[in-house]
Amino acid sequence: SVDSTRNRDIFPTLSWAGYLKDWPGPVEGQRPTGYIVILGDKTISEYFGCNQGIAAQSILLGAVEKGLGGCMIGSIHRKRLSAVLDLPEKYEILLVIALGSPIETVVVDAVSNNDIRYWRDEQGVHHVPKRSLDDIIVP
Repeated sequence: SVDSTRNRDIFPTLSWAGYLKDWPGPVEGQRPTGYIVILGDKTISEYFGCNQGIAAQSILLGAVEKGLGGCMIGSIHRKRLSAVLDLPEKYEILLVIALGSPIETVVVDAVSNNDIRYWRDEQGVHHVPKRSLDDIIVP
C-alpha cells in the first residue's frame, strides 16, 4: 500500500535510541505503522519556540489513551525526509512522532548518579531514568 511504502521510506531518515548503541531501531514487523511529521511554515515565522513539543506531547497522550505507543523523534535526517515527502522549501521539519502498537515493556526508574541514559535489561525491558519531582521543582 501507499502508506506502507511511505512508512518504509520514512524509517531510515530517523535516528533511533542513541543510547542503545547496538540497536539500529525496530526490525521489520515491529516498526511504526504511522508517522506524524510536525512542520513549521517559514513564511509565517522563522522561530517556532516549543509549540511543536507541546503539540507532540498532546498527540502522544491521546495515542496512549487509544492503546497506541509512540515516540517523539528529534534526531532526523531532515533533508532526506523532506525529499521523501517532497516538501516545499517553506516547511521546516520540527519533530516526527512514530506511532504503532506497543510491544515493549517500559519501566520508569529513579535517576542514579545523575545518569539519565535509558537502557535495556537481559529480559528486554526498557528502563528510562527520570528525576523525581523533588529534584526538579524549585521551592
